[in-house]
Amino acid sequence: MILNKPVALLGATELRKWRDSLLAKGLAPGTVNRTKTGLRAALELAAAHDPRIGNERAWKIGLAALPDSHRARNVILDDVTVRRIVAAAYDHDRALGLMVEVAATTGARLSQLARLEIADLQADGPEPRLLMPLSAKGRARNKRHERRPVPILPALAAVLKQEATGRPSDAPLLLRSNGERWGHGRSRHHRNDMRAVVEAAGLDPDVVTLYALRHSSIVRQLLANVPIRIVATLHDTSVKMIERTYSRHIAEHTDALARRALLDVSQPSAANVVALKG
Repeated sequence: MILNKPVALLGATELRKWRDSLLAKGLAPGTVNRTKTGLRAALELAAAHDPRIGNERAWKIGLAALPDSHRARNVILDDVTVRRIVAAAYDHDRALGLMVEVAATTGARLSQLARLEIADLQADGPEPRLLMPLSAKGRARNKRHERRPVPILPALAAVLKQEATGRPSDAPLLLRSNGERWGHGRSRHHRNDMRAVVEAAGLDPDVVTLYALRHSSIVRQLLANVPIRIVATLHDTSVKMIERTYSRHIAEHTDALARRALLDVSQPSAANVVALKG
């Protein structure tokens, strides 16, 4: 086991075996890559503090990224299905329904929704929005409080404004029925509730999760001709990641756009030409 060896004695082969053992346990290639990145960062930190460690090449080879880790397995739902899920969530629990509606409307991650504060709601005026916290995914910690405006519909803004009445501006905007924040903690788990909601909507809870609402939001905006740079900004991701993850849907979108400009040679090309006398 690699835990029983000094860092300076670790070899590429045993590190590669450890990485591949994660695959054998059923982890997806993307999850394996994220896991091994943490180990590699720890090894690099150890090497930076100990000049006796000179085997950096071993973990660069043994902990190389797995291929096909970005192969999309995204579930994209049409608008009718998304509305059905939102309605089922409200039927299950009003607080859950509100969180699911905000997730479906904004495409934000649960980690972002959980950090929304009442001050982030701009409900007055004809163009309401939420100042959505960034996920800080892949960012420095000093950027974790940064926010970006995300538009919402007036009807949703009115409901959120009602929920915020009488509470301080730094209080969480979205709360569970028991008054706690939404999150991934064991005492704040949403997955069992979402499974019940998805089943009630007539879908497979092993396939459709809360994250499907994010995927669907991104594709909905792409197909609505929203520029990809804006889609990336609104969903706190990058153009590169959208192109990599949603390439098939982008291709379908560009195909539809390109067809509008196709030349139809069966149409008379001189329909607007007027013959000159003589």
